[in-house]
Amino acid sequence: MFAARLDRLTRYMEEKEFSAVAVNAGPTLTYLTGLHFHLMERPVAIVFTPGDDPIIILPELEQAKLARLPYGAKVYAYKESPAEWSGVFRAALAKLDLAGRKIGVEPGQLRLLEYEYLRSAIGDAFFTDGSAVFAALRAIKDTEEIANMRKAVKIAEAALEATLPMIKIGVAEKEIAGELFMQLIRQGSDTSLPFAPIVSGGPNGANPHAQPSLRQLAAGDLLVIDWGASCDGYMSDLTRTFAVGEIDAEERTIHAIVQQANAAGRAAGKPGGSCAAVDNATRRVIEEAGYGQYFTHRTGHGIGMECHEEPYMRGDNEQLLEMGMTYTVEPGIYLAGRNGVRIEDDVLVTADGAESLSTMTREIRIVG
Repeated sequence: MFAARLDRLTRYMEEKEFSAVAVNAGPTLTYLTGLHFHLMERPVAIVFTPGDDPIIILPELEQAKLARLPYGAKVYAYKESPAEWSGVFRAALAKLDLAGRKIGVEPGQLRLLEYEYLRSAIGDAFFTDGSAVFAALRAIKDTEEIANMRKAVKIAEAALEATLPMIKIGVAEKEIAGELFMQLIRQGSDTSLPFAPIVSGGPNGANPHAQPSLRQLAAGDLLVIDWGASCDGYMSDLTRTFAVGEIDAEERTIHAIVQQANAAGRAAGKPGGSCAAVDNATRRVIEEAGYGQYFTHRTGHGIGMECHEEPYMRGDNEQLLEMGMTYTVEPGIYLAGRNGVRIEDDVLVTADGAESLSTMTREIRIVG
């Protein structure tokens, strides 16, 4: 598996005319090596060049992890004194002859810490955005990745079902979020969740990324719950909207509209279709119902080792979908000062269409 990934990396590097790519601790490093490092005050970097073993620069205390590396590498370990680190980076990279060459990096992941050590060791190399290489590398999920994502979805759904009985009028958003967090772990999620659960009732639900507050649920609220689990490093990201007791006619109407938009977005996914087509499908339903101005974000985003990754379901993104891609469909309507609705599913592009990995009902459910 890892040999195939390195072969694909080399092919993409050659297509983009990169002499090397450099990655630091994060999902791409794990994807290419199977190793897990966390961002800390000690730099970790791996440099890949076509046709040669990668160079790994890391602290001595992390060397034991390399026993699980599935291929050969040139290892340069440094001691605790930061005064020595620059010298280790220079020794590691001196023979690569990368001065003046193009090196791909992840602009959203590479920290100034690792960048400065790499730059000072290599000299006048041209560090540039390698996002296209990394996105192409990780966008198509293999069978093991898909299996982990299916498990992450099932864990998330089971966790929310176990949380629903405690949701009642008078319970605070933070209480629900805390219980959901615990249920995610109990149901088998990795302890590192994709994100902290979003639990937002009534007017707070009109903020798509609201933080759970001490606000207590009240009769007539719509309750938006956006949550996810992680399974062996692969994420799920779901949203459902509930009614707290009886809700008025417009709240039922906007929930029904978003439900229709979600179905349209899921149906629009297929190999050869565009990301824009998925966005347009959901947006058309909401706009035709007269609520277009209240749908204030893109329809979705890719998901895998990161909760947000390529490809992005935006109206201006003509990138074509391919079998094995995974992404979210999450249209919403947000009425400021009143209520909000969002319904989100994780979708897999299949040979002839798209499959929702999530199966929890999208119908309005009354809690409280």
